Amino acid sequence: MAGTALRRRLSWRLAEVVDLVDETAKVRSIGLLCAGWEGHLPGQHIDVRLTAEDGYQAQRSYSIATPEEEELITITVELIEDGEVSPYLFEELVVGDQLEMRGPIGGYFVWEPDHGGPLLLVAGGSGLVPLMAMVRSRVRSGSEIPVRLLLSSRSWDDVIYRAELEEVASLSGVEVIHTLTRSQPPGWTGHRGRIDRQLLSEVGWPPSDHPLCFVCGPTGLVEASATSLADLGHDSGRIKTERFGPSGGTP
Repeated sequence: MAGTALRRRLSWRLAEVVDLVDETAKVRSIGLLCAGWEGHLPGQHIDVRLTAEDGYQAQRSYSIATPEEEELITITVELIEDGEVSPYLFEELVVGDQLEMRGPIGGYFVWEPDHGGPLLLVAGGSGLVPLMAMVRSRVRSGSEIPVRLLLSSRSWDDVIYRAELEEVASLSGVEVIHTLTRSQPPGWTGHRGRIDRQLLSEVGWPPSDHPLCFVCGPTGLVEASATSLADLGHDSGRIKTERFGPSGGTP
């Protein structure tokens, strides 16, 4: 499957919308079924294309949230108020609609249980999406690879997959660490503020454990986190990054 997912010639195909889940007030997960889907790797993404009645087309890339070996393709979309694609996907799409998509795409920012660990996942906002595919793959496979997920969100209400993350955090070998940057609920005892070198030093694996590090989110967070990890002594060859922005990049 891996070779097929990475090397197959990409073409646009139709996928049916079979599930819609509002994760937060501005984030929605969309479940798709596509005939002939050959599978994907955790960390890969798909392109989605919309075509207007006048022929104008717009496309965006969205990371896949589901683990490998699953027929359902789930993408998680953050609403960008002035965007060309996300407002339609978030506000107008209904179950039974069809979307043009192609993929899976990407072979660098991927992880499977046989890649080993320990695993340090660092995410900002919807940068969690491809990392969640990795977490779900670890859980689904029954792997015992230690995982630490550090997630930065604006507020507790903005935490994507919050209920599932609470369940995942109860599993042996999986730690989920939150930091809230803008507001915290009453009685909050967790971390506050942005992910920085100090926080990574406190909650991340020590460099001597040689963790595999995956960082995904806004460009500023990704660059600062990758630099901090390298400065802390982590092997740069084991730090993989994925950037995105409001212009529509992954995820």
